[in-house]
Amino acid sequence: MRIPIFVKLITLIFLFLIGTIFFFSQRTVGEFTTLLTLKEETANTNEAQSKLKETEFTVQNLIDKTSALAMPIAKKLLEQQNPDDNPELRESILLTPDLLSLEILRLGPQQELLQSFLLTNDERLEKNQYPKTFVEDLRRQVPFPVLEVFRNQMEIQNTSLANKFPVLTLGLPLIKDPQTKQVTSIVMANYLLGPVQKIFSQKKDRLIYLVDRRGQLLSHPNEASTLSRISYVGSPLIEKAISNQSLPNFQFEFFDPVEQRQYIGAYAKSPMGFISVSQIEKEKVLEPARQVRNEAVRIAGQVLALAFFISFLFSLTLTQPLETLSELIQKVSTGNFGIRAQVFVRSSDEVGDLAKNFDQMTVGLRERDKMKSLFNKFHGSSIAEALLKKEIGVGGTNQEVTIFFSDIRGFTSFSEKHTPEQVVEMLNEYFSVMVGIINKHHGVVDKFIGDAIMAVWGVPKNSPEDTRHALRACLEMRQALEALNNRRREKNQPPILIGMGLHSGLAISGTIGSQERMEYTVIGDTVNLASRIEASTKSFGTDFLVSDEVVKKGGDQFRFDLAGEVSAKGKEKPLQLHRVLAIKKENGDWREITTIYSSYEAEKSEKIKTAA
Repeated sequence: MRIPIFVKLITLIFLFLIGTIFFFSQRTVGEFTTLLTLKEETANTNEAQSKLKETEFTVQNLIDKTSALAMPIAKKLLEQQNPDDNPELRESILLTPDLLSLEILRLGPQQELLQSFLLTNDERLEKNQYPKTFVEDLRRQVPFPVLEVFRNQMEIQNTSLANKFPVLTLGLPLIKDPQTKQVTSIVMANYLLGPVQKIFSQKKDRLIYLVDRRGQLLSHPNEASTLSRISYVGSPLIEKAISNQSLPNFQFEFFDPVEQRQYIGAYAKSPMGFISVSQIEKEKVLEPARQVRNEAVRIAGQVLALAFFISFLFSLTLTQPLETLSELIQKVSTGNFGIRAQVFVRSSDEVGDLAKNFDQMTVGLRERDKMKSLFNKFHGSSIAEALLKKEIGVGGTNQEVTIFFSDIRGFTSFSEKHTPEQVVEMLNEYFSVMVGIINKHHGVVDKFIGDAIMAVWGVPKNSPEDTRHALRACLEMRQALEALNNRRREKNQPPILIGMGLHSGLAISGTIGSQERMEYTVIGDTVNLASRIEASTKSFGTDFLVSDEVVKKGGDQFRFDLAGEVSAKGKEKPLQLHRVLAIKKENGDWREITTIYSSYEAEKSEKIKTAA
C-alpha cells in the first residue's frame, strides 16, 4: 500500500513530538518524584529523631524517679532493715505520678531470684480500675527479661494487660557486688503508659511509633495496637534497626509483606533500648507526582492537536518536490547516476538544499561504483576497509604475521564415496563454523584451497596479541569441530577429522595478480613452514601443532607439550613441534581443551619426516 509523503512527514513529526513530550514529562515527573521522596525521607528522619528525644526525656524522668525511690529501699534491705518502718519513703512512692508498683528483686546466696520488697499503689490502681491482682497477673501473663537487668542492662517493655490496662515496665540495675561487679539488686517499676503514649498519639498520614530493642510495640497512634503489644519482628525496617548495631539512624524504602505496600521509612535508636520509627506509604507520597503527570498528559494532548494541524499545512508545501525526489531516487536505484535533481527541484529552502545534496550523492555513487569494480578484484572482505581508507596499496610489506593452515583428513576418500552435492554441503557446513571462529578472533581468511583453509593474523596491521588470538581460535575450532561432529552423527554422517598448523614469522603481505584479477595475500618461508607444520599432524596423529615461535609468543597463557622434531622437505634444520593442550583461566587454573577428535592414527607424509 502506497503511503503519501505528507502522511509520513506528519506521522514523523507527530511521533517526534510525542517522544519529546513524553521524555520531558517523564523526566519532570521523575525529578519531582525524587524531590518528593527526598523530602519525605528527610521528614521521616526528623520525625523519628524528634519523637526519640521526647521519649528519652520522658523515660529519663521515669528512670530518675525510679532510682531515687528504689535506692534507699535497696540499701535498707541490704542492711537488713524493713523499708516499711519509714513512712515518708512509702508516702513519696504513693505520691509519685503514674507509678503503679515498685518491686525490689535481689539474688540469693545461690544466685536464686528473691523478692525483697513489693509496694503497690492501691489508690492509683483502684482509680484506674486495675485489678487488685495486678502484679501477680503481670508476672504470669507478660514475661519480663529480668536476667538481662541483672546483666547490668536497663530494660523497658510494654506490659499492658488484657488489652485494656496500659502498663510500661521499667527494669533498672541498682546495686553491684563491689568485688565481682555482679548486679545483686534491681528494681522493676510499673508505670501508666500514658506519658509515653501521649508522645505518639497524634494521627497523621505519616505513621510514627515506638518499639523496644526486641521489636515489641511500646507506643502507637492507635491505642488499641499499643494495648495489644503487637510485635513488629518481621518488618524490614525493624529488622534493619535491630540487626544493624552500627547505625543509630537510618532511612530507606521497603516493602511490607504483611500489608503488601511500599513504604518510605526511617528509624532512630536510643541507647536506652528503644527505637523510634517514622514511615509513610510511598503511594501517598507520589500522589502529587501523579497529578503532575496527568496534567502533563492533558497539556501534551492539546499541544499535539495543534502541532498536527500546523504540520499538515506545512507538509502540503513539501509534497510535490519530495515526490519528485522520490521518483529520481528510483531512477538512481537502477544505476542511472547522471540525473541532476536541481533541474527538477528549484526550491530555495531546505528542500532545495536536499536536491543539491542529492546531486552530490549521485556524484559519490558514481565514484563508489568505480571503486566497487575495483574491490571486486579482491578476495576477502576484511581487507576492503583498509583499502578504502588507503591504509594499504598495491605492492608488498614485510611484517610479522601468524599463519594458519588446516586440512580435512581423508577428504579424497570422502569425495570418492559421496556425490558432489554432499561434498559441497559438507564443506559449506565445515567452512561456516571455522571461518566464523577465525573472524571472531581477529583473523583474516586468505584463501580456500580445496578442503584446506589458509588464514592470517597480523594483516594489514599486526599487534602483540596476534599469536594468542590465533591460538584461542584454534582451540575454539577444536571444540567447535566436536559439536559439529555430534550433529553429523545424529544425521548418520561420518565425523570430520582435521589437522591444524600454526607458525609465526616474517612474511610479505600485499596484493598480487594481474589487471583482470588481483588478491591480497601473504607469501614467504613462514607460509611454507606453516603448511609443513599442518602436514606434520598426520605423522604425529594429532589435530593441532605449533612451532617454537608460536610457543614463545603464546607465553604462559597456554600449556604446550613437545610432540617431537620433524625434518621438513627443503629444510636442513629440524623443526620442533608442540601440541597445545590447555589455556589458563582468569583464576590461574588450567582449562583442558581436548576432544575425542584431537588425536587419531598417525600416517606417513611425503613432505615430513619425523626426526630419529
